[in-house]
Amino acid sequence: MKKTGAWLVRFALEEIGVRYTFGIPGVHNTEIYDELNNSNSIQPMLVTHEGCGAFMADAISRTSHSIGTLVIVPAAGVTHAASGIGEAYLDGIPMLVISGGVRSDSKFKYQLHDMDQHSLLKPITKQTFKIKSHSEIIETIYQAYQIATSGEPGPVFVEIPVNIQLYAENVPSIQSYHTYCNKQTIDPSPPQVQSIDEAVELLLEAKVPGIFLGWGAVDTTKESIELAELLVAPVATTLQGLSSFPGNHPLFCGMSFGEAAVPAATNAFLHCDCLLAIGTRFSEIATASFGTKVPKNLIHIDINPNVFNQNYPSKISIEGDSKIILPILLQKLKERLVFRKGDTNSRMVSLTETIKINKQQYIDEWLLHDSKNKVNPCQFFLNLRNRLPDDGFVVVDDGNHTFLTAELMPIHKPRHFISPTDFNCMGYAVPATIATKLANPDKDVIGIIGDGAFLMTCMEIVTASKNKIGVVFVVFNDGELAQIAQAQEIPYNRKTCTILGTTEFEHIALATGAAYIRLETNDKIKESLQIAFSLAKEGKPVILDVSIDYSKKTRFTKGIVGTNLQRLPFATKVRMIGRAIIRKLTG
Repeated sequence: MKKTGAWLVRFALEEIGVRYTFGIPGVHNTEIYDELNNSNSIQPMLVTHEGCGAFMADAISRTSHSIGTLVIVPAAGVTHAASGIGEAYLDGIPMLVISGGVRSDSKFKYQLHDMDQHSLLKPITKQTFKIKSHSEIIETIYQAYQIATSGEPGPVFVEIPVNIQLYAENVPSIQSYHTYCNKQTIDPSPPQVQSIDEAVELLLEAKVPGIFLGWGAVDTTKESIELAELLVAPVATTLQGLSSFPGNHPLFCGMSFGEAAVPAATNAFLHCDCLLAIGTRFSEIATASFGTKVPKNLIHIDINPNVFNQNYPSKISIEGDSKIILPILLQKLKERLVFRKGDTNSRMVSLTETIKINKQQYIDEWLLHDSKNKVNPCQFFLNLRNRLPDDGFVVVDDGNHTFLTAELMPIHKPRHFISPTDFNCMGYAVPATIATKLANPDKDVIGIIGDGAFLMTCMEIVTASKNKIGVVFVVFNDGELAQIAQAQEIPYNRKTCTILGTTEFEHIALATGAAYIRLETNDKIKESLQIAFSLAKEGKPVILDVSIDYSKKTRFTKGIVGTNLQRLPFATKVRMIGRAIIRKLTG
């Protein structure tokens, strides 16, 4: 049968369950867009910038069962989208990137958008493909989807030259994705039973076991809870993995552990003699600039074997998907603990009571902080937690607000907190908040965004207004790039290029079709949130402009300053401390 390449693209995307595509039409992909317009199951979304489209695709993958998909123009569309593709790559998020390509049948050189996209994207994708014929399209997209979603997930790029999209050719067979999967013979690697047995022994011998969860454990919350309760083990998470364990569970301590963590985590893990780490790479943010002390009895489970023994040596490394490994580990522990003597109940009561006290003391510390005529972050998050249902989604950007959210806002459901983490890209949250609501239309969705990050992508709110996507964008407005500004204060005693210009956020709301609410004092928090969510339920995007008090530093910020200073050579340390003292004294 004769089909155009664009028709074949649309068919393949429908078969793998794509619900939304993001991008901007151009001369090299208009045929694909025209075909997508015929689809009954795919909604193509016009964005204001391909970078925002990539963040939206990322959020779709994080918060739904559909793969986030871009349909972009070559060259400029690809370079614009690269930040979002890179974020997905480093964070282990599946993404399908479909790009048009210059004519492959032309005799001319220097065509519009003519560049080697594959060399550009090689470092930030799992694999790239360039379609050479109609017969390749369907199977390549199926293969790209499987690569993107298997192993450690990530983005996969497919370039489809415009002439192949346009022309109709005979295609011998058009197979469904189900048929394609049935033809494959995949022999999954058997679980490493011996290593799991060794891990069980190590956990049983531990006096103070602990559990550390990353995003790789986000779909094993049930097993993680059982493990923690069985072992009477405190649980900490990475930033990205914050939703891997319910924040209202009595064994949950917070993000990270060690001196840069909240007191509940610092104290609970202080004497940890065996750490079970699942789905984490022990990267810089997760370990507060590698300042976390990890016990020698480290059991590390991850789907990517390359992460083992990179920053912290593991006693036992278990390669595999946590969804397969954890149930086996849990069952073996249960079998052994039948014969284990000792009263775990008293240990559970003691541990959970201590965690509870430590958490309350930290909240009290924040509530006692005088925010003067600004909004106290803890007051804000206490009100937000009371207002947001358990199944509400929280999206954050990169900045000081990120760590305030991590320390002060418990997340109760898996995949209900998303954040740009290892690529750490500012500008993520506005588009990601929109896409999260798109994927979860019946849930409340709120973005917590620093004013600097907001300015990067705030015009994407036009997309929310046009499509009647009701979300709340909370802008923590302090007029600075606060995370870096605070980091500059101690060593430099000055702020360079971290003071923002004056911005009238009310006018941004007017320009983008959003509602606007200004929040200046603690006594208006509850009322402002109520109005914002009510407007959002009507399909109206809302900018909640919060005059936030950043004068009290998070534990994370204070911790990484100390860690980074300690790592410096002695001479550099003396120079920096001396410079800071002189500048302090001389003003």
